Amino acid sequence: MLSGFGFAGQITFGFFDFEAREYKPKTYENLEVTNLTGSLAWKEGKPLPHLHATAGSSSFAAVCGHPLALEVGRRSMEINVMTLPDRLEPIVDASITVHVLQLGPAG
Repeated sequence: MLSGFGFAGQITFGFFDFEAREYKPKTYENLEVTNLTGSLAWKEGKPLPHLHATAGSSSFAAVCGHPLALEVGRRSMEINVMTLPDRLEPIVDASITVHVLQLGPAG
C-alpha cells in the first residue's frame, strides 16, 4: 500500500476510458499533491502500481485521476510504503473485465 503528498513540478493524470480501454492523459505544472493513494502489486515478476491522486493549483482548483508520470517540484514529496508479508497479484475478473488484486506467495 502506498500514500503520499507534496509538490509536483509536473504531473500527468490519466482518466481511464472504458470504451477505448486506455487512459486519456492530461499534464499539469506546479501543483500541490494533497493525496496520493494506491497499491503496489506484482505482475509477471515486475512491480505494478495502481495509484490515484488529487492535486491543487495556487488558484485552489483541484484535478485528479491516475498519476501516469510525476516530477517532484521545488519542495519535496513524501511517500509512505507499507509492505505486506505476501505479494499482491492481479487476476482478471472475467465478469467485469478488470484486474482484481489477490494475495499471492511472497517472492
